Amino acid sequence: MRFASIGSGSSGNGTLVEAGTTLVLVDCGFSIKETCLRMARLGVDPSQLDAVLVTHEHGDHWKGVAPLARRYGVPIYLTAGTHHAVADAVGTARTELIDSHASFTIGDLQVTPVAVPHDAREPVQFTFQCDGRKLGILTDIGSLTPHVVDQYSGCHGLLVEANHDLERLAAGPYPPFLKERVAGDWGHLNNQQTVALLEQIDSSLLDLLVIGHVSSKNNCLELLAAAIETLPARWKQLIYACQDEGFEWLKIAGD
Repeated sequence: MRFASIGSGSSGNGTLVEAGTTLVLVDCGFSIKETCLRMARLGVDPSQLDAVLVTHEHGDHWKGVAPLARRYGVPIYLTAGTHHAVADAVGTARTELIDSHASFTIGDLQVTPVAVPHDAREPVQFTFQCDGRKLGILTDIGSLTPHVVDQYSGCHGLLVEANHDLERLAAGPYPPFLKERVAGDWGHLNNQQTVALLEQIDSSLLDLLVIGHVSSKNNCLELLAAAIETLPARWKQLIYACQDEGFEWLKIAGD
C-alpha cells in the first residue's frame, strides 16, 4: 500500500491511496485541470481511479469531485449527510452512500469511515487496510474523541492535520468569527491537540507519520516541529506535507 498527496491545506486537498490494483482519491479540492496536472506529477491519470471518497462538503475538499467524477465515470462515495449538502452539484455523477460507522470494500482496499467532530453535515475521515497494513487519514477535525483515538490506533502510516498554532491564530488576520470557528471543537486541530492525539493512540506499529493541512497564515514549520518534537519519536519517518505540492508517493512497507 502507498499514498501521496496532490495538495494539503485550505487552498485544496486530495490524497491518493493505492493497494494492489486499486486506486482511490480521497477528496478533490481543485479544478479538473489542476487535478490532472497534480496527478500527472505523481504518474497517475484520473481514468485509473476506482473511486473518489469524500470526507465532507467544504470547498477545499469537494470543489473538483463532481466534475472529475462525471468526466471520468468514477463513482463518488460519501455519507448521506454530505450527499444532502452537495446534491445540487452532483448532477449525473454516480454516487454510493456510505454508513459513517460501517466498513466497506473497494477492490483490494478495506475502507473504514470514522465519524469526526467538524462543522459539516455528516463528516467522516477514513482508515484503509490491505494485507495487514493500516493507513489513517485524519484532517478537518475540531476535537479528539475516544472513537477517533480507537480508530486511529494501530496504524502503520498516518496523515494527520496540525492546522494552527493558537497564539499565531489569535494574532493573525482572520476575523473574530473565523478564529472562533477554526479553534472551536468543530474546527481544526491545533499543534498541541495533534501532539495529544499522537500521545493517546497506540502508535507501536507507526512507521510513517505525515503532518498535513497546515495553515499558511496561522501556523509555521518551526512552531509545528517544536511541538511534534516534544514527543518521543515512535515512527521511522516524519514528513510535513506542502500545500502547493502535497507529497510524493510514500510506501507503507510490509514486515
